[in-house]
Order: sequence, then C-alpha cells, then structure tokens
Amino acid sequence: MAKQNQPNQFDRAKFVSKEEMIENTEENIREAEVSMEFAFPEELENLKDKNERRKHAIQRMKDEPLT
Repeated sequence: MAKQNQPNQFDRAKFVSKEEMIENTEENIREAEVSMEFAFPEELENLKDKNERRKHAIQRMKDEPLT
C-alpha cells in the first residue's frame, strides 16, 4: 500500500516564543558573567565578546516587528 503524504501540521509547542528566547539569552549572559570570575585571560575575552554579541542579539529581537 502506498504511503500517503500528510500535510505538515504547524506545532507551536515546538517553537520558543521571542520572550523566552530573550529570557534564555539574558540567563546565558548572567551565567557567563559568573564564569568570568574564574576564567583565564583568553577565556575572559571570549566570554566578554560573546556577551556583547548576545546583548546585540537581544536588542535585535526587541526591535523586530511582531509577525
């Protein structure tokens, strides 16, 4: 018997809301700041750079129009 194609069902439960993404990113920033207290100099620079990128990402998410 031939396999029938099922239409793709949009499952909202699989997607994270923008608010949750922002909260998760802010939590990652806080965790990285704690890690910075124990980091070696090279690692410290990487964490600072990553947090800057995270802050820019949060701002972009906040600036995006709702769709």
